[in-house]
Amino acid sequence: MDFAYNARTEEYRESLLDFMDTHVYPNELRYERELAAAGDAYVTPAVVEELKTEARSRGLWNLFLPDEEWGAGLSNLEYAPLAEISGRSPFIAPDAINCAAPDTGNMELLAGFASPELQRRFLVPLLEGEIRSCFSMTEPDTASSDATNIDTRIERRGDVYRIQGRKWWSHGALSDRCRVAILLGVTDPDGDRHRRHSMIVVPLDAPGVRIERTTTVFGYVDHAHGGHAVIHYDDVEVPVGHLLGEEGGGFAIAQARLGPGRIHHCMRLIGMAERAFDHMCARAHEREPFGRPLAEQGVVREWIAEARIRIEQARLLVLKTAWLMDTVGNKGAQVEISAIKVAVPEMAAWVIDRAIQTFGGAGVSDDTPLAALWTQARLLRIADGPDEVHKMSLAKRELQRYAPLD
Repeated sequence: MDFAYNARTEEYRESLLDFMDTHVYPNELRYERELAAAGDAYVTPAVVEELKTEARSRGLWNLFLPDEEWGAGLSNLEYAPLAEISGRSPFIAPDAINCAAPDTGNMELLAGFASPELQRRFLVPLLEGEIRSCFSMTEPDTASSDATNIDTRIERRGDVYRIQGRKWWSHGALSDRCRVAILLGVTDPDGDRHRRHSMIVVPLDAPGVRIERTTTVFGYVDHAHGGHAVIHYDDVEVPVGHLLGEEGGGFAIAQARLGPGRIHHCMRLIGMAERAFDHMCARAHEREPFGRPLAEQGVVREWIAEARIRIEQARLLVLKTAWLMDTVGNKGAQVEISAIKVAVPEMAAWVIDRAIQTFGGAGVSDDTPLAALWTQARLLRIADGPDEVHKMSLAKRELQRYAPLD
């Protein structure tokens, strides 16, 4: 078993690490200033556009797409350490290299299931970083942790589909660059519970699309990335050619999308945990309560040791999952995908929490990135499936292996 990165991965790592050191970290304060100056507007700070130009000149672009026709052609295992690096500055770096959610998952769907016309209209500008997109799946009035509960209607009327429903947590929809939503809804209310749904592409300027508001995440409003929108689709009509895949295939397509999305989140979360770990260790040497540095106090040493153990465990499980996805496919890695989706956000939240505790009052303020990092880690124990659902799914698959023969 070889734990070394291959030559191509190492080349990308060196370039990305240099990009982070010379361009991303030095511009984090400028990013915050530009965001503050924009007030309540959901705009992309100018510094991000400059960083995108620099990243693209270095070939650090669309690294997440394994399809060489559309992306860099990297495997999941090759992309993992790169996504981790970008996760160290999660509010800037993923966008700067055009590897930010939810666009990554949406681009994968458009590349795999959309017509050439839809690809020309939406996938190409997404790949170019010219526009953004949102994913409309979760609903405020249903228990959306069970996706079969979703009841937004998609009804065919001749050459168009008519959409009626209300979605929320549609990340990015308020962005000044967001042009399109990919929506999951019901096309056959009487069908099998896993064949009732279809997935469709909805331009956000279509008549009947109304963005009601955004929701906060522990008080944070994501102005840079377009918020988390509540969207009302009121008799919205789109051509039948906007359907992704076939009618009734939406649930399966959604699961195919969420697998890579989940591991990408976990890859970035490891980078977030490492960033918090750096801050925690540096702080431990700087502060001297009760006559000696925090670094010499047993409780803090315990946190640091435990944090390192948890980070390394999580990273190894993510790398194994990436390898399985590359070798046996997403379906063959279902147990591991569920496992990392539980383990990694929990690990990251734990590490960031201990870093906050090490900083004391500064840790819960905006003077450090720790509070914002914690909200992201905590959110991801719910987004893309809550812990409890993943544990239920994982246990079901494991128990099947031990079920008695009839």
